[in-house]
Amino acid sequence: MQYWLDVLLIGVGATLVMDLWALLLKRGFNIASLNFCMVGRWLCHIPDGQFYHQGIARSAPKSGECAVGWTAHYVIGVAFALVLTGVPDWLNAPTLLPALVFGAITVLIPYLVMQPALGMGIAAAKTPNPMLARVKSLITHLVFGAGLYLSALIVRAVF
Repeated sequence: MQYWLDVLLIGVGATLVMDLWALLLKRGFNIASLNFCMVGRWLCHIPDGQFYHQGIARSAPKSGECAVGWTAHYVIGVAFALVLTGVPDWLNAPTLLPALVFGAITVLIPYLVMQPALGMGIAAAKTPNPMLARVKSLITHLVFGAGLYLSALIVRAVF
């Protein structure tokens, strides 16, 4: 039972670090992040058989899309934590490098799934500045990796 609590806390903690990073970018530099309501809209359209969108913002709004998007964001963070904590002995002795490498690898999900499905193309190819979008996504996922590490350290210290 302790393992599952650790995974939950690490995943939520890392996702929170990612969200604080996005808030810093928005408030400090006026750089917008992904709108998780649009992720929710995308997810809510999937049961209707629509996976890909020309532009998710132009797709019909769905009831509860914001709650669905934000919930999915945190569930995905916990799922990623579950994968990383499966690395032998990492949870008992967290180190930064595996967490950062894992964070970098997780950027493949937005590059290859989310961005194309939301109408932005593979690795944001259809956005006005694809390279900027790619770098921003990569840095955000590296911050998530750092959040995994920091959260694991806190969980180890408390439990």
